Amino acid sequence: MMDVFLQEALREIREKGLERELQLVDGPQGARTRVNGRTVLNFCSNNYLGLADDPRLKEAAVASIHREGVGAGASRLVCGHTRAHQRLEEEIARFKGAQRCLLFSSGYTANVGIISSLFGPEDRVFCDRLNHASIIDGILLSRVPFKRYAHGDMEALERLLQSGGGKKRAIITDSVFSMDGDLAPLPEIVRLARKYACWVMIDEAHALGVMGKTGKGLAEHFGVETKIDIQMGTLSKAAGCLGGYVCGSQALISFLIQKARSFIYTTALPPSVAASAQRAIAIMEEDPRRREQLWENTRYLQSGLRDRGFDTMQSQTPIIPVLLKESGLAVAFSRRLLQEGIWISAIRPPTVPQGTARLRLTVMATHTQEDIDELLGKMEKIGRELGVR
Repeated sequence: MMDVFLQEALREIREKGLERELQLVDGPQGARTRVNGRTVLNFCSNNYLGLADDPRLKEAAVASIHREGVGAGASRLVCGHTRAHQRLEEEIARFKGAQRCLLFSSGYTANVGIISSLFGPEDRVFCDRLNHASIIDGILLSRVPFKRYAHGDMEALERLLQSGGGKKRAIITDSVFSMDGDLAPLPEIVRLARKYACWVMIDEAHALGVMGKTGKGLAEHFGVETKIDIQMGTLSKAAGCLGGYVCGSQALISFLIQKARSFIYTTALPPSVAASAQRAIAIMEEDPRRREQLWENTRYLQSGLRDRGFDTMQSQTPIIPVLLKESGLAVAFSRRLLQEGIWISAIRPPTVPQGTARLRLTVMATHTQEDIDELLGKMEKIGRELGVR
């Protein structure tokens, strides 16, 4: 009986053009990589600074393996808290200008652990409608009443805030939105939070290493670092590694160590991953040229797509959507690109709202202008074939 149910559910997914498939990658993430046995241009990775295959990160990992072995062996509170974890937390806290930092095994577990431990049924949370699924899941797990405001709409947020209620109140938002590539209006969010006695939590997953004068994130970009209560982020994107973190006050981190179930009951990250991530943070500071090159590539690709008539929505970052609306069209465009040696994922509901299926392009510091020109040429050609312009 179970298989009958599953096969019927899968059939419905296929008919709606929503079936997902795994693509087999052989080799490291980079501007070019091998997918399903072919070398292709990679324009769908979040490896913004090109650090996922950087020799310096590999060296740090190998040295850590020789020092500390492969696995951490247990959760941090049992026996898995190594010097590599502690050094990385200290380095991130220093880099972000926070009192203290706490590592999680992923960005997803960070959001779920932070939100579910801080909030409950007597509180209130206000949430951007396009926030990442991990934020929504943390809210649902906490059972906190929450209200979602229209994406980036500060008038709508203020109307919700005026409703009152809640022992603790918080505004939670992505800083860079992962599917649209636009920015949260943090200065206005901070202003409203102060006016209506709310905490502010931001998810800097796609902003670390990318936004701000020194790559500290969107809070730095807008100059509001000291006005954000909870700064969460990941080490799996621009840092090229794995893991989530939260930065904040001493009291916040101490509380989360006691209460965050996704920290307490999860085996610690391998020490080698922490060592690599620490090296990545150092490179972000030592080598600003990487970030500068990323932004040169971003502007060049955005301009090229818009000049060719593609709708890139409100993107202001290296995440550049090409809006196609229909799921079937997005899948067909993605498959044709892969046939032509360009790897770009089709993004469809439920990841994005109905009627907003798209290609999600991401650019890296390690892409060359020739790479981008090749992409633009193939986009123009396939766009004409499929009637997209």
